[in-house]
Amino acid sequence: MADHSGELFPETKKLFLLDGMALFYRAHFALVRSPRMTSAGLCTSGVFGMANTVMDILSRESPTHIAVAFDTSEPTQRHIDYELYKAQRDAMPEDMAQQIPWIDRLFDAMNIPSIRMPGFEADDIIGTLAHRAGSEDYRTFMVTPDKDYHQLVTEDALIYKPGRKGSESEIIGVPEVLAKWEIQRVDQVIDILGLMGDASDNIPGIPGIGPKTAQKLIAQYGSIENLLEHASELKGKQRERVEENADMARLSKKLVTILLDVPVEADLASFACRAYDTEKMKTLFMELEFDSLGKKLFGKSFSSAANRAQVIREKRETEIQASLFDEPVEEKTIHDVAHQYHTITTPDQRRELIEQLKQQPQICFDTETTGLDPREATPLGMSFSFQPHEAYYVVCPDDLESAQAVLNEFRPIFEDDSITKIGHNLKYDLTLLKWNGIDVRGDLFDTMLAHSMKEPEMRHGLDYLAKLYLGYKPIPTKDLIGEKGPDQKNMRDVPLDALSQYACEDADVTWRVALALRPDIEARGVSKVCYEVECPLIPVLVDMEREGIRLDTEALAIFSKKLDTEIESLHGQIIAAAGHDFNIDSPKQLGIVLYEELEVEANPKKTATGQYSTRESELERLSARHPIIADVLEYRNARKLRSTYVDQLPAAVNPKTGHLHTHYSQSWTATGRMQSNDPNLQTIPVRKERGRDIRAAFVPRDDDHLILSADYSQIELRVMAQLSGDAGMLEAFQSGEDIHTVTASKVYKTDIADVTREMRDKAKTVNFGIIYGISAFGLQQRLNIPRSEAGELIQNYFEKYPGVQEYIDRTIAFAKEHGYVATQTGRRRYLRDINSKSRTVVAAAERLAMNSPIQGTAADMLKLAMIRVHKALREGGFQTKMVLTVHDEIVFDMLRSEQDTVMPVIEEAMKTTLPMTVPIVVEMGVGRNWLEAH
Repeated sequence: MADHSGELFPETKKLFLLDGMALFYRAHFALVRSPRMTSAGLCTSGVFGMANTVMDILSRESPTHIAVAFDTSEPTQRHIDYELYKAQRDAMPEDMAQQIPWIDRLFDAMNIPSIRMPGFEADDIIGTLAHRAGSEDYRTFMVTPDKDYHQLVTEDALIYKPGRKGSESEIIGVPEVLAKWEIQRVDQVIDILGLMGDASDNIPGIPGIGPKTAQKLIAQYGSIENLLEHASELKGKQRERVEENADMARLSKKLVTILLDVPVEADLASFACRAYDTEKMKTLFMELEFDSLGKKLFGKSFSSAANRAQVIREKRETEIQASLFDEPVEEKTIHDVAHQYHTITTPDQRRELIEQLKQQPQICFDTETTGLDPREATPLGMSFSFQPHEAYYVVCPDDLESAQAVLNEFRPIFEDDSITKIGHNLKYDLTLLKWNGIDVRGDLFDTMLAHSMKEPEMRHGLDYLAKLYLGYKPIPTKDLIGEKGPDQKNMRDVPLDALSQYACEDADVTWRVALALRPDIEARGVSKVCYEVECPLIPVLVDMEREGIRLDTEALAIFSKKLDTEIESLHGQIIAAAGHDFNIDSPKQLGIVLYEELEVEANPKKTATGQYSTRESELERLSARHPIIADVLEYRNARKLRSTYVDQLPAAVNPKTGHLHTHYSQSWTATGRMQSNDPNLQTIPVRKERGRDIRAAFVPRDDDHLILSADYSQIELRVMAQLSGDAGMLEAFQSGEDIHTVTASKVYKTDIADVTREMRDKAKTVNFGIIYGISAFGLQQRLNIPRSEAGELIQNYFEKYPGVQEYIDRTIAFAKEHGYVATQTGRRRYLRDINSKSRTVVAAAERLAMNSPIQGTAADMLKLAMIRVHKALREGGFQTKMVLTVHDEIVFDMLRSEQDTVMPVIEEAMKTTLPMTVPIVVEMGVGRNWLEAH
């Protein structure tokens, strides 16, 4: 590779431009399987990875100038030119979105300028700055993993691709770009990208033309324009595709072209590297518990929450190992421990093993497959263990029919209620078997889930548990199939002897870890949440995911057209209100209309680049000032619904079943709330009427069925009433009166009959805000009322509901003494910062202390309800199926003829899940679709 380091040109100014969002995503997902978490439950993978990357660049490359550019949520010209641009992208995961403020604080502490320009993407900003830098004697390094930047490379503007997992960084210059794409000129990258399209950005390109064909065509014709002029020279289907999609090819080229003329006002000289703000960096690293980075920057004297948490974790590890081993642990491997691992290949061997398994009260099992998705993966074999250091690997033949036959031989074992099944991440194995027609019955013990309940602050991977509880290091997966990447092999490619040893060891190690874990489950007070909530929930989720729900794609298509009409109508209303035509999707033009022409705000907020702010939160705050603002919000909402949900959900329908099959994660949050993904059905908007219409497309399987919705009413408020024991709140629920109206009468000190709708709405915000520790400032912002009024509302609330204040004080005191809070089922949330010297840190921990038992108990109630309902449906012989859960709601595909009998069964199971003094109300609805039912 050519030397592009710049070290040969010491007099050259070295400018590093960071593609912020691309690096953030890369950093976050690099640790997605073992994410970094603070002791308070905040995911910090992205911030940690970003900090490491930037610190490494500053140390290794000694840039003279540096800046970072970020995308914004506002639409760009590409969205205007092509409405489907990036439309299929999922919303940013919640655990990433929570890190954005910390990313901003990181760059602020590093004294690195951050650039955001509504209406422009980061690559446009970087392209413009790199183009400008070339004429000002800078040598620019564009820090990004994104291939689109290849079009920007010049002799003075290079790509700096950070290394991964210890690998060296890669610098890409003109020779590398030309060689990679097999082109004569760098600008031809744009033509290749335009021809091949980009699925991640939803850029269409020309159907049927992939990277290799695109390279070949551009090498021959030089550009898309010249290719289109000579399309008649092409043959057969290729000619037809090029001619039919000529306009789309031109559009795609425009979409992939990075702009070089963005109006960035920043002076390059202002990007000069400056020393870190030491105090800000120390504070940030302490709050995020970046102990290793803190010591790297500030030496061994660095003391942080991470250091404290690490000491606590190490102390706990020492305690665990001291209870298990008489001497310090020396890690062993398969070569150091005597074992008997058997490979089972013949029918006779399988029969003999099955007879042995039948005699066991509990067995451990694991499956080996060809992939990570259990719905699509092919089974390669199964491993079993039921005594330490001995295991059996049952080989499944290569052809699917024979493999299924082998699985069926073990059906009596899997479906035997009397045999307890042990495993690690059992949901994967149960899902695989379910999609192969086998139901796993009997009690379950999942070492991953059990450990996450017992030791929520530790890691839960099998290798870690083996090291911690057994002093043992299992065979690394990479030893079999290589490192992750394009060259990684498939498990099918691994020789049988090696695969058998690996699979047997997995089952054996899991069996031994389970034996070590179980005695401490009771001692840690988590036996109920482990044995009654999380482990029994596994087969419930497996059944729900397998069932899925039918989607009426035709209804969504009709709704899409309806949205088109609404968007057009709103567009007309907005233009009419403005008095002239303008680009509504341009934040700059919209800001001028709102703030300069219509003067909706005397001192409007501005963005970092000096433009008027037109963010949704700001427009909502000003929505009462002028009708145009409400129309703009509705316009944006309609466009987002159409692109994010209406036009994308149909693509998630499984072609084999015709249903949507989401994935549920049981321990996604520290409070126990579940998350669905692929697709995420918990983010379907329900507040606006238009968003609720999406639910109309979720329909029963056929005309003999209906959708049934069973929703816990105000469950978190009822849990707070139960936990606090406040007499006034309990009385309100027991009387059946509307809790928000009662609260309004109390905080406004007026008769219930005199409570207005506005008063009730404000009281509702207070009711739910108190659960989350809302302050007077927060309430002021939420309700857009004076601070004094907000403070008075909160003061009146605690005056009328003194039991709530007592609950808060009692819970915080418990957390300060014990370091954790717990739900009614024993789910713990550790709060290591509850006794911090930082008032800001303590305040955040106190909010978690008061909120976690409420949220967590509500989450556990839903999980317990799902388990009870699932059991009741099976034991009652009902054909009604549980198909979805969203927040506090369970959705069923209900057989019409069962309506009168099954609904009382479901309601009773949900209402009596946890014994409570406060009445539990389950609101039930039935309809021909989810909207009607809800």
